[in-house]
Amino acid sequence: MASLSDLLAKEGFKKVKTSVTSDHDSISLPIYICHNRKSVEIIPKHKNTGSVVSSKGRLSRRSNEPAIDEVATKAVISILSGYAGKYIKDQTFRDLLREKCCSCLVRTSNGLSDNGVFANMELGIESIEKLIDNPGTGKELKMKSLRNSIGFLTIVASLNSKESRNGTTCGIPNSYLSACAQFYLSIVYKLEKNDTICARHVLQVFVDSPHLARLHLLPDLWDHFFLPHLLHLKIWYNKQIENLSAKDQDEDMKLLSKVYDDHINMGTIKFALYYKEWLKTGGKPPANIPSVPLPSISASSVRQRKSSSFNNFLHRTIFGNSVEKQPSTEFDYGPMEQKELEKDVRFDDYNTNLHCSVESRLIDLPCQILQKETHVTSSRVSTSSSDLTQAISTISSSQILTECEIAVRIMTKAWLDDPLIENTLSKPSVIEGLLEVLFASNNEEILELVISLLTEFVTRNESNGKIIINLDQQLVGFMNLMKNSSLFLKAASLLHLVKPEAKQMISTEWIPLVLRVLEFGDQTQTLFSVRCSPQVAAYYFLDQLLNGFDQDRNLENARQVISLGGLSLLLRRMASGDILEKTKAVSVIYCCVQADGRCRHYLADNLNPELILELLVYKKELDCNENALSLLFELICLHRFEQRTKLFEKLLKGWDCMNTMEIMLVSLQRATREKRPLVAATILQLDLSGDPLKSSVYREEAIEAIIEALDPQSCNEDVEEQAAKALLILGGRYAYTGAPEAEKWILKEAGYDESLEGGSHGRYYVVQRSKHMNDDDEIEHWQRKAAMALWMSGSEKLIGALGKCISHGIPCLARASLVTVSWMSKFVHTVGDGDILRSIALSNLVGKLIQSLNHDSTIEERVLASFSLLALSKSSGLLFDISNDEKNTMVVHLRNISKVTWTAKRLTSIIAGSPSKRHVGL
Repeated sequence: MASLSDLLAKEGFKKVKTSVTSDHDSISLPIYICHNRKSVEIIPKHKNTGSVVSSKGRLSRRSNEPAIDEVATKAVISILSGYAGKYIKDQTFRDLLREKCCSCLVRTSNGLSDNGVFANMELGIESIEKLIDNPGTGKELKMKSLRNSIGFLTIVASLNSKESRNGTTCGIPNSYLSACAQFYLSIVYKLEKNDTICARHVLQVFVDSPHLARLHLLPDLWDHFFLPHLLHLKIWYNKQIENLSAKDQDEDMKLLSKVYDDHINMGTIKFALYYKEWLKTGGKPPANIPSVPLPSISASSVRQRKSSSFNNFLHRTIFGNSVEKQPSTEFDYGPMEQKELEKDVRFDDYNTNLHCSVESRLIDLPCQILQKETHVTSSRVSTSSSDLTQAISTISSSQILTECEIAVRIMTKAWLDDPLIENTLSKPSVIEGLLEVLFASNNEEILELVISLLTEFVTRNESNGKIIINLDQQLVGFMNLMKNSSLFLKAASLLHLVKPEAKQMISTEWIPLVLRVLEFGDQTQTLFSVRCSPQVAAYYFLDQLLNGFDQDRNLENARQVISLGGLSLLLRRMASGDILEKTKAVSVIYCCVQADGRCRHYLADNLNPELILELLVYKKELDCNENALSLLFELICLHRFEQRTKLFEKLLKGWDCMNTMEIMLVSLQRATREKRPLVAATILQLDLSGDPLKSSVYREEAIEAIIEALDPQSCNEDVEEQAAKALLILGGRYAYTGAPEAEKWILKEAGYDESLEGGSHGRYYVVQRSKHMNDDDEIEHWQRKAAMALWMSGSEKLIGALGKCISHGIPCLARASLVTVSWMSKFVHTVGDGDILRSIALSNLVGKLIQSLNHDSTIEERVLASFSLLALSKSSGLLFDISNDEKNTMVVHLRNISKVTWTAKRLTSIIAGSPSKRHVGL
């Protein structure tokens, strides 16, 4: 199943190819945004008769594009049937749905006859689950089983007939029974690969029992598919709750909740039937969109401003006493409902979630006053000097909203006739008055005029932006405007110009709001003479939110981006954007990987590596490869070797006829000293996809760069830290979060279990045996190739550098060098009887390893050293060349760790020269 964006791409709306995967490791959650369906030609509606006439916004279509209704229909079917498909593929989800159905089908009247309803339901479910558990069932038997299931479940679903829908069976509402049966019928048709009928049955679940379906049975699907159409009800309900007085609050709350639930259920049924009719007609949506008006009752009737104090007025405007929006025949772009962040990242397929902009992107209405020739139809609007003076006085002091709105029109006309009156209009008192109107008015024509005026003021004088920020320091007014207005793109553009800082964006609601701007901000916003890009604004906000706080808050915000489906959005933006946007998107994606390393698996499957290579090539034009390189380093640290191999294969295809290894080699030469070790490690990883016995200039250059970074005397601490990271990456073993695990693997090989002995570097649990033995074998085979390449190509220079780092490097580099020597030593036999085994460098390394056995080292370091010495002793006679005093000292040190690793006992026996003495003194 594909998301709407993917389907549009496949049908020709985009040339960019998007890879879709169903791998369970993938992460892709939705951005909870939905738009009302709008026609291709939009004519804005205004509340006031004296409105300003604007040009029509038109959305052109290329002649070679398919009909949007056809693509949208496919998307709707894909989304709904995908939910049934999830039941087939996901055992956990299957068990959960079965449990939900059982919990709401508990009989409360056991003495009554059920006419076989429950038996039919159980037989239908069992038949379905047997087919799912046994996918190899013969075709004829499968078809017979499916037909039987349909028969059983249709009997139960028939309880929703006019005669019995309001009745009960053994105390259970028939609507509950019918809804559950309808969902299982959808699964039957999914198994039959009839996605259209499957989708119609899923919709029927919400028709039969909307309350049960949205709150208990399929709440996620309702949130993604139906809630965006009904957000105006939720907004209304929340406002009414806020306006409740303390007196009789419980009673009023019950009444409001009842009215709200009734309207939500009614709306759910209307839209379920609407989509059913859409699918029934075979591709063309019904002409009439359902209308779900707001309830007639209200908890507050206060409708106008009551105070001249800006701060108090602002607070009341946003949190109460504001003018209520009237219900519209169109569905407002309501605020995205922010989901509570999950503790664990979900790996559901993105396509089970609704990406609701079915027929169009947000069609941005051009600014409603663009030119001086704009016609003004209200006789109340005048541009005489006295009228302008009166308008300025009104906007600065009046408490009557309608008067202020008229003043906005007069000021706008005056500005368009003569922009040189900037000094007259852009006074602090005027800006304050305009902000009050901006945060109070519900007339979107007026809102757009105010936004345009303020944009002009800020563009011409940055100090005006500071005035705006000082008046709305926590950006509460802007946040409310961006949540509840279809002008959120223009509002975001204005806010970007005033350059707010992270400390002013402390609300958790900013992340979904900014993602919505990024999603729908393709079109440039024209605000009088100023042209603004909402997407540029979105990236600015994301930079503040992900980098402007302390580390914990930055990471929390990045995790929220992931949970709201931001990665999927960013990948789409990378695919379609220019180099500058690709650079900014990569920066945000890198922050997400830093916040939750598990998302690298989704990125490895869905990010086109050519986009990263493109950024590396364009280094000359833009300083854009720093984050691209950092992201590439993170992507190669994949837990599953098979996924890593696929990524390498895609990377090695190159970009635009350019060789990947050449691109990486040039990047190595251009990189800063801090980045060079990691670039070198990446080149080695890619190079080892080939034959390690063949000479390779890329390998030689990469190893030389690593050796250079291992010199403590010529490199600063930052370079050494990056060198340590590069060595750990070369270990080839990573946790699911991307953390290197070569050390844990070696400790396991050495039989080390920290439960017997404490260490100072945290707990090292023995790694569980892999469920995928083949994958584990492939990783070990890769390590063997890597070790062979390092032993043979690195030769004495690399061994000598690692030895120096073990004794003289900063702690993290010393530890990483010891780990590297350990896993390299495990495969030292692959080099045969080479010169390296008789070299002075190796002899010096053995001396450093012996020193690492003393009490000054941590228990893990001593185990790693003993493992390395044992492996080296099997391929060289260096241990027999050491003095007796060194041997005696080694035996003493080994005795202290003999209880936690078998390598100590084996080494003691070798040093004593007789295997029969292996237990002496232990």
